[in-house]
Amino acid sequence: MAALQVRAVAAVGHSIDNQRYIRSDKAMNTKASVLERYSEGAQEVQASLCCPVNYDDKLLKLLPQEIIEKDYGCGDPSSYVQKGDVVLDLGSGGGKICYMAAQLVGDHGKVIGIDMNDDMLALARKYQGEMSEKLGKDRVQFLKAHIQDLALDLTHLEQYLSSHSITSIADYHLLQDWLYQQRQSHPLIADQSIDLVISNCVLNLVHDDEKQQMIHEIHRVLKPGGRVAISDIVSDEIVPQHLKENTELWSGCISGAFQEQAIIKVFLDARFIGIKIDKWDTEPWQTIEDIEFRSVTLTAIKSQDASNIDCGHAVIYKGPYGEICDDEGHVFPRGERMAVCERTYQLLTSEPYQKDFIGISPQTREEPKQWCAPPGTRRLASETKGAAHGNRGGSSACC
Repeated sequence: MAALQVRAVAAVGHSIDNQRYIRSDKAMNTKASVLERYSEGAQEVQASLCCPVNYDDKLLKLLPQEIIEKDYGCGDPSSYVQKGDVVLDLGSGGGKICYMAAQLVGDHGKVIGIDMNDDMLALARKYQGEMSEKLGKDRVQFLKAHIQDLALDLTHLEQYLSSHSITSIADYHLLQDWLYQQRQSHPLIADQSIDLVISNCVLNLVHDDEKQQMIHEIHRVLKPGGRVAISDIVSDEIVPQHLKENTELWSGCISGAFQEQAIIKVFLDARFIGIKIDKWDTEPWQTIEDIEFRSVTLTAIKSQDASNIDCGHAVIYKGPYGEICDDEGHVFPRGERMAVCERTYQLLTSEPYQKDFIGISPQTREEPKQWCAPPGTRRLASETKGAAHGNRGGSSACC
């Protein structure tokens, strides 16, 4: 019966923009190899699963040694956490990054760890009470789910399967209906509820058939303006099929790696902006068949849904390039006062853009009107007299 239930669940389609698809047997085999490898890692330290990473010693002081030793990552996405953030850690494992982030979010922040592995979840929860006392508040929650399907609570699915036998097509259809209702009416992670999504060497463990869905799920749960900080392994060339079929290499964070241009494209296709390779290891972690696999950290932003309102703002691109183009197609020649809507102004005067732009906010805010200026419109100096010039990249005083 258990095997029949597993097959029924494996055949259930997942929704991406109202389209459905069926998981392949290869995806299931990949998942099984990852579960087995990381269950072993929860029991005994697996040195081959991690890259050397320098973490903040101040944040590590509070952590139990077992969690530090049984952490398997390739970067430190906790360094992007801000006070007050609601943080979602994909593939949280033993909870190391979650407990580090919990020290940074403050009393009004929250950290949610997502993992599919019972042994890793047990390790993370083992110290939850102890960490709550050290932090003075329980800021961390660990949930069981697939990171490519953040709407489905696997704990609830297990409860359903334990009380509903899947012995007929009718039972299978009832299961499908239940799964649909769970995702639509009771999503584990709600739409637009997260400020920052982080992950540490886990995206590469998801099967290629499900990677696009995973990025769309990240986009779904982020608030408008929400951020992404993903540390992962990328390859300099496309990984050939025979390496992808090696489950040892897959569970070891190698053969499922994004190719270095492909990881940018998948975030662009999911409508993220401000995508940046913020950290790049100069030396590869491993080289297999002349393909270099290295650790990188990618950051991105979910664009705001606000309408384009013209209030008289302008920005100046400081250089050093003759001009640049953003992900929305705006072109900014160096040194020119370019007219921008209020939404674009707020975006370009915040991270990661702010060091490259001077923001010019009108002295007297104009009556807001719908943006209708054609691309490439300049703001005349006469239009911005007395305006506040914000150079967040540095300032100097005249003598």
